[in-house]
Amino acid sequence: MTRVVQVLTQSSGGPVDHVSDVAAELARRGVDSHVVGPRPASGTAPAPGVTWHPTTVAGKVDARGAREALGLLRSLRPDVVHAHDRRAGWLARLAAPVLGAPVVYTLHGVADGLSDLVAGNVRAAERRRRDRLYYLTGERLVTRWARARVVVPSAAVATYAVERVGLPGRAVSVVPNGVDPARWRPAPGGPPPGPVTVVWTGVLGGVKRIGLLLDALAAVPAARALVVGDGSDRALVERRAAEPGLAGRVELTGWLADPAPAYARGHLLALTSAAENLPLSVLQAMSCGLPVVATAVGGVPEVVRDGVDGLLAPADDPAALIAALAALVEDDARRERAGRSARARIEESFSLARCVDGLERVYAEVRG
Repeated sequence: MTRVVQVLTQSSGGPVDHVSDVAAELARRGVDSHVVGPRPASGTAPAPGVTWHPTTVAGKVDARGAREALGLLRSLRPDVVHAHDRRAGWLARLAAPVLGAPVVYTLHGVADGLSDLVAGNVRAAERRRRDRLYYLTGERLVTRWARARVVVPSAAVATYAVERVGLPGRAVSVVPNGVDPARWRPAPGGPPPGPVTVVWTGVLGGVKRIGLLLDALAAVPAARALVVGDGSDRALVERRAAEPGLAGRVELTGWLADPAPAYARGHLLALTSAAENLPLSVLQAMSCGLPVVATAVGGVPEVVRDGVDGLLAPADDPAALIAALAALVEDDARRERAGRSARARIEESFSLARCVDGLERVYAEVRG
């Protein structure tokens, strides 16, 4: 039986949800599926057949945590080590010569200061001096040192990995993220009655640009918003949501361990990010039958077909995003057609099963 050990150092966010899903699907396929990392902040128990080994690597200089994680990895005698978040990726690749197994690393995202190097993205933060050293030169050298395979969820970021980081094309594999259509289903009875509700999920601040959603909502008075998430800008969002024109039209749920009930209350998903790779929230919402209005960032256009599954706008064109939102909010038939298409798109091309099919092909290749 093949033993795959996935490695994490964070307890929440897209990579954690992705690892949980992949670990469960691998176990269902008869793989000896393990995860080394902190327990998910959601408190969700591991799926049947998945062994979760709680460890904590608190930061780049947490030598004790790193030694504990590496000792555990070696003791598990894996056939493949698959690292996910950045810290886990560095840890596994630096230790590759002593792990006794090939290392795969999923590049889930690009540093905010370099985000404009990915097609469609705009720069989400000031570029620091260390960004090129750490995320370009460092990534190239540590991948070469480990002879690692880099998995990328989108072709846009795969191009960045080859053309900007300098990785050889043979070391990069595109395996799109996927979600389970049986888990993420349209609400029984179809969209709820009442005003058109726009669902938005993410961190309140930074690259996600929650302010752009509020600007768009102010310009589209027929809609209301359900905002799922938390972050440093929550107080600012609450103040803006109480302003004339928005008062009573914005509901903040805070962070939800399970956003499915929020999708069931919505009519469409809005994504306002300055930069992305291939966000799970888009896949989840589409699987639930919600069309998408989004900035055309990173891998989003690889999933959302403009005019078919939703509408896209350039990341640096707020007016275009507002127009796209208005077009779907104000046209019930168009919105419902796009929602049906979105669901079919996930079933056909972005299911969890297809994602794990791709990962298993990578695992077979790196094992030789």
